[in-house]
Order: sequence, then structure tokens, then C-alpha cells
Amino acid sequence: MKSKLLHISTIGCQMNVYDANQIAGVLAPLGYTGTDTIESADMVIVNTCTIREKAEQKAFSFLGRLAKIKIANPSLIVAVGGCVAQQEGDTIIKRMPHVDLVFGTHAIFRLPEMVRRIESSRCRIVDVRLSDPVDADGPVVGPAADGQVSAFVTIMRGCDNYCTYCVVPHVRGREASRHPDRIIEEIQLRVEQGIREVTLLGQNVNSYGNKEGLCSFAELLARVDDVGGLNRIRFTTSHPKDLSDELIRTFGRLEKLCHHIHLPVQSGDDGILKRMNRKYTRNTYLEKIAGLRAACPDIAITSDVIVGFPGETDRQFQATLDLIETVRYDGLFAFMYSDRPSAPAAAFSGKIDESVKKERLQALLNLQERITMEKHQAMVGRTLQILVEGPSRGLKSDDTESASPPIRWSGRASSNHIIHFDVPQDLLAKKELLTGTFADIMIEGAHAHSLWGRLIRGPKHAAPEEGEKTIAA
Repeated sequence: MKSKLLHISTIGCQMNVYDANQIAGVLAPLGYTGTDTIESADMVIVNTCTIREKAEQKAFSFLGRLAKIKIANPSLIVAVGGCVAQQEGDTIIKRMPHVDLVFGTHAIFRLPEMVRRIESSRCRIVDVRLSDPVDADGPVVGPAADGQVSAFVTIMRGCDNYCTYCVVPHVRGREASRHPDRIIEEIQLRVEQGIREVTLLGQNVNSYGNKEGLCSFAELLARVDDVGGLNRIRFTTSHPKDLSDELIRTFGRLEKLCHHIHLPVQSGDDGILKRMNRKYTRNTYLEKIAGLRAACPDIAITSDVIVGFPGETDRQFQATLDLIETVRYDGLFAFMYSDRPSAPAAAFSGKIDESVKKERLQALLNLQERITMEKHQAMVGRTLQILVEGPSRGLKSDDTESASPPIRWSGRASSNHIIHFDVPQDLLAKKELLTGTFADIMIEGAHAHSLWGRLIRGPKHAAPEEGEKTIAA
């Protein structure tokens, strides 16, 4: 079979990154292999996101640039997938005549047949049917990148919560969970590829299995914890209303479960939470935080916050700042509210002026930056174990005087903190410190988004044999 080159440009969340791997996997039997160079590709797929207005604009801007490349290479297949494809459908085809294929979030396993049709007849296809089952016949696992030690594994898709600002139920469909056997099978395949850490994905992993009568999410985590050769488990995203006591207890019980949780709060005011249809209150959220810290005292907690939601007053915004001071998050993702198609909040009154939203966002970011630095500085002097991910991109060692300066590498602690450290040239020459091993790092410096430290012990190989004690950070 003639080899063909595939370039996938992914915009958006971890779910899109996972989908890109699925796309590469289902197209591999057609002879497609990956390339980083758009100009040499036989097919370019833009894997889009519509959760924020800026991400949608970025997708259309990239598609516009592909028009010139298509003129130079008329045989190029241009495809659009993901949430914007699901949302816009044949509007994209009408708007952009150089696009050959628009496929929705449920159409990945229908891709091979569509691509065959386009290759043979140069037709144009739109497929945004929400009909594929969440499980195909078996896991489709694309190739792991060189040096890749972590991978995403989707355990469910869609959402039933209908937060008033969110388009996910409209572009990803209703909530559906994969069978646990298929999930474990996929993780085992990943481990065979050299993956040592998995992140379980879903719009609301805390409600996994409830509709289908499968095992609970806590029970699924226990099964993943038993997978031989796997060293770390992470998951995202958690909805606070479904964070059970059983799940909270897993942080103190499961050895491979990382000591970090991302628990989006969105607002610290009960009135705004109600308008958002979040189905929890400020106090119940704080009770969940207290439970997590009781079960796992060193747990790192991160969150999402939206500022400038329709009707948000200065007092309600201050309540969000007060909640951030109370919780003292390890990190935050903060966004200015923007209207999204099909989201009920787009029709809400009380829209906040853009200048006010920008002021509130900056105030929130300034507060969190102070808290993060205080927490990072408190970690100086501690020794943390990290999973080594490889050389630090764009960072060089401070030691530029010696003839053979060390190389700066990085990895992540169980708490998800990024830690940079120097590796002596002689150690690298002996290949004694490799991507995918564990190393103990003494923290010596704190930065806004990362920590810096000194290698104390390492490497420890990350794949224990059956029956051995798993190394956990």
C-alpha cells in the first residue's frame, strides 16, 4: 500500500488530543502516517474546539491559510473535525470551498470509509450524526511519540449537566460511558508502548458508569491501579456535585493515583452558580475541598473560574476572590465569559462590559499568582519524586562557564508541579537518566509556573515487574 502523509492540527482540550490519536489510528490502515510538515501532507485535518470563542477563531484562521496550500497542491484532502465541525456542519463547506470533509465528534470511526470515497471520487462530505456507540469493536491506539511517557485515555464522552454557559452537550452529545474492560484493554496497550502515566478523560468523570449501571468511577480507578507496568493515574474533569465520598477516599487508598485534582468551581457566589446551573453551593464545594485534604493532606488542587458571567456584580466577583483566598489553589485556569452558540447564557440579560471583564480577570490572576508563588516558595527545601519527561524546551542551564555545561531537564511531581533540574553531561553520556524514569529532586528555587531543583537520586526505572512495589511520587 502506498504510504500517504497525514498532518493533524489539534486545537483545544485533552479530549481533542485523545481524538487526534484515535484519528491517526483509524487512518493508519489506509496507509496514512504522521508528518509535522503541512506542505508535504496528502491530508490535513484540523481538529477544532468551540468551548471558547478564541479557539473557534483560531480554527477558521488556520483553515483560511490552508486555501493557498490547496491551490499549490490540488490533490490535498482538507478535513475539519471536532466541536466546530459538529456545530457548524455544512456551513463550513459552503464558506470554504477548499474543505473536502467535515466530520463531527461521533464520526471518527466512520472516517476510513469517507476518506476512501473522497480519494476515489473527489466528492465533498459532511457527517455530523451523533450516532456512533461510545465503544467501537476494540481500542484504536495510534502510535506513541518518541519519548512519550504519558497518554490520555477517554473513559466517557458527552455531558448531561447543561451548564448555561457551555456547548459541550450540544457538540459532544449526551453522556455515555465506555465499558471498563475496553478501558483497561486500551491502558494495557499503552503500557506496552512504554506509557507509564495515564490521564482518564471525560466531561464529568465523577459520574462515570451511573447511567449504564457499570462500576463506579472509584471502582474503575481501583481496576486501573492494578494494571501492571503502569505507575501513575490522573483524571479530569471532575464536576463538584458528583464528587463522592468513595472517590475522595481513593486519594488516600490507591497507590498509583496522583495527589492532584482539578475541581472547577467557576464562581464563588451562590447566585451566579445557580444561574450557571452548576447544582452545588459555595459551602458544599468547600466541604468537598475539606474532605479531599482530610483524605490526602498534600493533595494539590487546581480549578477553573469564569469572570464576567451575565449579571455578575462587584460583590459577587469579590465572593469569587474570597473563595480563592479560602481554598488557596495550587493553580487556576481563568477565563472571561463569552457567548457561545446554543448555550442558554447567550440569551441572558446583564452582559458585562469587556473592560470590566478584563479588569476582573487581571485582579483574579494577580491574586492567584501571589498564592501560587507563596505555595511554591514553601516547597523550597523539600525533596520530590518526579517522572522524567525529557529535556526542558527552551530552557538552558544557568551554568554556561564550564566546558561541558549540564543540560536542563524537566518532569512532573505527583502533585502535577513542573520541576526543572540540571543533568551533568557525564550522566547523559552513560544514558543513566532516561525519559520515563523517576528521579528525586531537591527543590531549590520557585518560579510562577514551575519549580527548579537539584538531582538527588535517580534514575529509578518506572516499570516494576509484577508483584513489585510501585514507585509513586
